Amino acid sequence: MKKLLFSISVFLLISIAAFAQKPQKLTSNQIYEKIQKLNFLGTALYIAAHPDDENTRLIAYLANQVKARTGYLSLTRGDGGQNLIGPEIRELLGVIRTQELLAARNVDGGEQFFTRANDFGYSKHPDETLKIWDKDKVLSDVVWAIRTFKPDVIINRFNHRTPGTTHGHHTSSAMLSVEAFDLAGDPTKYKNQLKYTSSWQPKRLFHNTSSWFYRDKKKFEEIAKDFTKFDIGVYYPLKGVSNNELASIASSQHLCQGFGRLTTRGAQTEYAEFLKGTPLKDKNDIFSGINTTWNRVENGGEIGDILYEIEQNFDFVNPSKHLPKLMEAYKKIQRLKDSHWRVIKEKQIKEIVEACAGLYLEASAVSSSGTPNSKIDVNFEVLNRSDVNIELTSITSSIDKKTIVKELDLSQNKRINFKETINLNTKSYSDPYWLREEASLGMYKVGNRQLIGKPETPRPAKISFNLIIDETPISITKNVVRRYAERDKGEIYEPFEILPKVTTKLKNKVLIFSDDTPQKIQVEVRAGTQNVSGKVFLNVPISWDVSPAAINFSIEQKNDKQTFEFIVTPSKNQSEGKLKVVATSNGKNYTKELVEINYNHIPKQSVLLNSEAKVVRLNIKKVGNYIGYIKGAGDAVPENLRQIGYTVVEMNPSEINEENLQKYDAIVLGIRAYNVVKELKFKQRFLLNYVEKGGNLIVQYNTSRRVDVGAPYDLRLSRDRVTDEFAEVRILEKNHAVLNFPNKITQDDFNGWVQERGLYFPDKWSSEYTPILSMNDKGEKPKNGSLLIAKYGKGNYIYTGLSFFRELPAGVSGAYKLFANILSVGKEKIEVKQKIKK
Repeated sequence: MKKLLFSISVFLLISIAAFAQKPQKLTSNQIYEKIQKLNFLGTALYIAAHPDDENTRLIAYLANQVKARTGYLSLTRGDGGQNLIGPEIRELLGVIRTQELLAARNVDGGEQFFTRANDFGYSKHPDETLKIWDKDKVLSDVVWAIRTFKPDVIINRFNHRTPGTTHGHHTSSAMLSVEAFDLAGDPTKYKNQLKYTSSWQPKRLFHNTSSWFYRDKKKFEEIAKDFTKFDIGVYYPLKGVSNNELASIASSQHLCQGFGRLTTRGAQTEYAEFLKGTPLKDKNDIFSGINTTWNRVENGGEIGDILYEIEQNFDFVNPSKHLPKLMEAYKKIQRLKDSHWRVIKEKQIKEIVEACAGLYLEASAVSSSGTPNSKIDVNFEVLNRSDVNIELTSITSSIDKKTIVKELDLSQNKRINFKETINLNTKSYSDPYWLREEASLGMYKVGNRQLIGKPETPRPAKISFNLIIDETPISITKNVVRRYAERDKGEIYEPFEILPKVTTKLKNKVLIFSDDTPQKIQVEVRAGTQNVSGKVFLNVPISWDVSPAAINFSIEQKNDKQTFEFIVTPSKNQSEGKLKVVATSNGKNYTKELVEINYNHIPKQSVLLNSEAKVVRLNIKKVGNYIGYIKGAGDAVPENLRQIGYTVVEMNPSEINEENLQKYDAIVLGIRAYNVVKELKFKQRFLLNYVEKGGNLIVQYNTSRRVDVGAPYDLRLSRDRVTDEFAEVRILEKNHAVLNFPNKITQDDFNGWVQERGLYFPDKWSSEYTPILSMNDKGEKPKNGSLLIAKYGKGNYIYTGLSFFRELPAGVSGAYKLFANILSVGKEKIEVKQKIKK
C-alpha cells in the first residue's frame, strides 16, 4: 500500500523529466527502483540508425523490468530529416533530435550514444550508405561504443541480411553491428582505442524482429516459436503505468518528427532472434547463463550482502534509515578492482545516497552564460532534509580547480545559501562538439577520441560538493545551471554555457542577387559580456565589393545587440561564393554566429555556427509579385522567395476564403501541408475555386500515408523518391512554358542540388496532368511524377515533389529559376499583352 501511494506523483515526475529542463528529484519509489538497478550487473545495447528508430518498448522493458543498464546507439543524429515544429534543418535539426533522444531516455531509463555518421538523407542501399559514411570510421565508432559501454548483449533494430529492402541507413546499422560484434573483442583491431579503454567481447547478438520484417504474419508466427519473447506490456505498480505506456511517453518526445502519440496498455509481445554468440540456456531470458549479480566482480559478494538486504527491507517512509549501510557499501565499491563496474556503481549509489538524505545541492550562476577566462558569480544552495549528520567540508570547481573550504554542519531542513566567484579558465566553448569542424557529406569530424559517441558536450562548469556522511567522505558533482523565474512561466532551469565574447549574425544564410544592383546587408553584433568594443567587417568573394570596409561597434550591456548596414555589390556576371562576417575585439577575431534553440520539451541549446552566407549572383526573371504561402511542416521557402524580390504573405489557413485569395499572383502550399494542417480539407474548395478563376496553386510534397491533397483530378501519391542529388534529369516537355518562361531551364540548372532530387512523387495521375521531368536512381525505372501541371479552369494546378525546401536554402541557382517559372505558369500571355500595350 505504501508503494502505491507514490504512483501518481511518480507518473507526473516522469512527464516532467521528459521536458529535461529541471533536475530530477527522486521519490521513495524511484529510490527503490534505483536500488534494484544497482543490484543488477548486466548491460544491453540497442543499435539502429536514427533518432526515433529505437524500440522504446524494449528499451524500457530492459531498463525497468529486467533492471539492466540499457543503452541506445543511434548511428546518426537525424540531421537529414524534416522538422514539424520549426524551421531548423540539417545540423540544427540534428541538435534538436539529439536532445529529443535524451528526453526519451530520461523517460524509459536508457542511456544514449552516437557515432560520427552524418545523416545525409534517404539512401536506398547500404552500398551507397557505407560509401558516403566512410564505413571504416563508422565501424570503428560502433566498436568504440561496445568497448566503452561493454554490453553483455547487443540487439539490432534492423535485419542485416536484407540489403535494398529498406532505408540503406537502417540495414547498414545492423551490418556494422554484426561486424563490430567480433571486432570489439579483438585487441589487434583499432588498437588506438585501447589507450582509453579495453577490448570487450559481448556474449550475444540479437535481431529485434517482428512480422513486419517477414511480410507474412503466418510464416512469422511459425518461425517465432524459436525466438526469445518479451511481454512488454508488464504493469509497474511503483510507477502507476505499464511498460508500453512508459514507452509511448518516451517515443512521444520525438516531436519534431511528429511522433506524439496516444499511450497504449495491455499484453504485447516483442521478439528477439538469436544471431550469434553464446547460446541461451533459457530462450526467454537474453541474460541467461550470464552472471548479473554482485558476485560477477571480485569482492562484489560482500557488497551484494549489504545492498540486497536494503532492497528486501526498503523503508519507503524513511529511506534515510538506510544511509549507514549505503555508506558502508559505497566504501566497498570504491575499493573494487574492476574499474568499469566501480565507476558505474559508484555513480549509481551516489544518486541513491543523495536522494535518501533528501539532499538539495545546487550551483546557480547569476547569468546563463560566461566567456572564456572571465569570472562568474554562482549562488549555492545546500540543504539536508534527513536527520543524519552531514557536513559540507568544501566545494571544488572543476573549471578552475579551485577548492573553497566550508566546514558547515548541515542541520536537518536548515537551508544554507552562499555566493562564490569562479574563474572560467578555459579556451573552449560549450557548443555541440561535433559541429566545431566542417563536416563532410557523410561524416562529422571529431578530433578528441574521448568525445566520440557522447550525446552532447560535457558541461565545462561543474561543482563538486565534498561531504562527510556517517563519517565517510563522499563527493557529489553538479553542473552549474541558471535557475530563475518568470511570472508567466514559473521556475526555469537553463544550462550554463560558455560562449564567445562577440558573436555576429546575418539575417539570411543565402543572399540572392538577381542582377548587379547593390543590396543592403544587415549584420547583428551581440555582446557576450559587458563593455565590448571593436570592429566588424565582411569578407566577400573576388569580383564582389563591400562598403564601408569596416564599422566600429561598442556595446555596454551583456547580451545587448547592435545592427549595422553594409552595401554589397555583386559581380557583373553570374557567380557564387561565401560572404563571411568577422568581428575583432582586443586583437582577437570572432567569426561565429550564436543560434539559440528553445522548445519546451528539450533544454535550451546554444549552437555556434560560422557567421557566413552563401551569395549567389544569378540572372533571374520573374512575372507576378504577390505570393500567398500556407505553411506546412516548416520550411524557409517564403524567406527564400523574398530574396529574389517576391512579396510573400504567410497566410493563416483559417482566413482562407474566396475573396482574400484573388489578390495573389500565386498560392504556394508548404511541405507536408495536407499532412499537418487539418483545416486545409475544409478550405480546399476555396483553393480550387481560386485556380478555376485563373490562379496558380503550387502544392509541394506531402507524405503518402493517409493523406488527401484534394487535387482537381485523379492523383495518387507514392513513396517514390530520387535520393541521388546527381541523378540525371530528363526533360519530357521541352516546349512547356514552365521550362521556358520567364527563364530558360536547361540541364545545367539541375547541377549543384543537395541531398536529393525529390521525394514522395505521385506514381499515378489522370491525363489532365502533364509530366515535365523524368529522373531515377541507379538501377530503377524512370519516375516521371516530380513535377506535374494541369490546367483547371483558367488557372493551373501544380504538384511537385522536387525538394525545393532543401535547394532554395542551399542557394541552388537552378532551383530558384525553376521555382520562379512555376510561379509564372500561364502568365506568358499576360506579359505579351503588356508589351503590346506599351
